[in-house]
Amino acid sequence: MSMTQENATWFAETFTRIVDNVGQALLGKQDVIRLALTTMLAEGHLLLEDAPGTGKTALARALAATVQGTHSRIQFTPDLLPSDITGVTIYDQRTGTWDFHAGPVFASVVLADEINRASPKTQSALLEVMEESQVTVDGVRHSAGRPFMVIATQNPVEQAGTYRLPEAQLDRFLIKTSIGYPERSALTQILAGSASPDRSKALGTVITSSAIASMADLASSNHVEDAILDYIGALVEATRESPDTRLGVSTRGAIAMTRAARVWAAAQGRPYVLPDDVKELAEVVWAHRLVMDPDAEFSGATPRGVITRALADVPAPTKRL
Repeated sequence: MSMTQENATWFAETFTRIVDNVGQALLGKQDVIRLALTTMLAEGHLLLEDAPGTGKTALARALAATVQGTHSRIQFTPDLLPSDITGVTIYDQRTGTWDFHAGPVFASVVLADEINRASPKTQSALLEVMEESQVTVDGVRHSAGRPFMVIATQNPVEQAGTYRLPEAQLDRFLIKTSIGYPERSALTQILAGSASPDRSKALGTVITSSAIASMADLASSNHVEDAILDYIGALVEATRESPDTRLGVSTRGAIAMTRAARVWAAAQGRPYVLPDDVKELAEVVWAHRLVMDPDAEFSGATPRGVITRALADVPAPTKRL
């Protein structure tokens, strides 16, 4: 299936219906929901850095309910083991066989809550499934299915008892953003319905899981001009050459931008990507991938500043290559 104007119009309408449905559970956070859905349709993973109680669990549950998917929650703690995430193989004495007992990672939407409270060894248990949508246990591969998305929540690293996520794992998150506290009007609505705080339970299904997989396939065919691919490459090189960074955007990060931009354009009813799509997504797709130079960081340099400077210095394409 290729992306046509007709398909793009249908994609945008369906995208909006999904966002509106999830928005009934997460009031006043349309922008965050759009980013979360973009992540799912680009078949990536979402990292949320926020204070407790901002609606991260509600987002995961609402998204799973809306796309007729399954949902699981893993509470990361210092004593959590890798097998607690992926599952284990257990010997059945009655049948004389080894049976695989799937862990909570086998769900459409997996909420990895407070991921940076677990040890690096346990965090690394997610690396394979996030990259390849499969888990290998005792030499046997088990598919996570489609759709599959990890929504990880991270406490600010200044909090006690947290571990900094390794660069390899950060690079596997397509988008990093935050939900933030609701505005006054949305908070009033939340308080009015506080007798039933979990609004996701009342949500109906808007689209099936198989249709979400079809939308992801359709988005991957959205047209990207060579000039825009070159623009993405130039921006990536600008982050690598910046004196403020020790490591710029990786090749995986460049691929992630292309995938996200295809979905972002289709969500606006376009069968092609514009430079503005790249500009709108640059910070949320790339900022968490940069490793800053310690001296520059001490002087006040930030990943956001590096990306802003790259966008200002690299001219956007105005014609085809």
